[in-house]
Amino acid sequence: MTSPAPIAEQRETPRPGPAAAPALSIDSVSHAYGPRRALMDVSFNVQPASFTALLGLNGAGKSTLFSLITRLFGIQSGRVGIFGHDISKNPGEALRLLGVVFQPRTLDLDLSLTQNLLYHAALHGISRREAAARSAELLGRIGLTERAGSKVRDLSGGQMRRLEIARALLHRPRLLLLDEPTVGLDVKARADIISHVRQLVSEQGIGVLWATHLFDEILPGDDLVVLHQGKVLAQGPMSRVVAEAGAQDVNTAFMRLTGAQTLPGGGI
Repeated sequence: MTSPAPIAEQRETPRPGPAAAPALSIDSVSHAYGPRRALMDVSFNVQPASFTALLGLNGAGKSTLFSLITRLFGIQSGRVGIFGHDISKNPGEALRLLGVVFQPRTLDLDLSLTQNLLYHAALHGISRREAAARSAELLGRIGLTERAGSKVRDLSGGQMRRLEIARALLHRPRLLLLDEPTVGLDVKARADIISHVRQLVSEQGIGVLWATHLFDEILPGDDLVVLHQGKVLAQGPMSRVVAEAGAQDVNTAFMRLTGAQTLPGGGI
């Protein structure tokens, strides 16, 4: 995947200083589906220009949390803030700063790459001319300029994911959520996606919350939140979480914290 130099317009917002509001703040959030409690008093922050991994088994509550952050579900208890904007009190301003890549594919397979981007831009009130310019710019950044007129159904899984990330960035958010974005991808496609997102953090100062069940997607310098059965069991720099669990690596730390069994391929 090509990685041209970052474009000035995409870095128009300076990186906030240490005293600035977190990119994302989750404060005592709980959620239940009838009698079943999916999240219990969940609290953590994602800082600007940082990569935070939300690690948990399937069913840990990761997707429920994403649904609350994006207002697909109403918040039953607690508070969610995006750069200081309470999503319940000021949803428009909060969601304007947010880009999302959900686990299920949400592209229109019978539209072209450009048509998918233009449709998304229209939903955000971006003019046709500006949308066309941003779409061309982003397709160039993800190495798909030559496929701009192709139908999405003709892309590989990794190319579709790159397009979904480009679409999430079209309105120039400052926080990006990705829910299991590498599921179903081959090793090279996974590496390309992870590298691209990390580049967004380092070059454009975007805050990232990356939900995963794969240990090898987390690096020692990342922030880590371990979510298990709706509860946060540990959080902080990955190296500190590992050390406090008395482990040598994140795999062993997770097992000690949750009692989970590891699976082949670096996952849980």
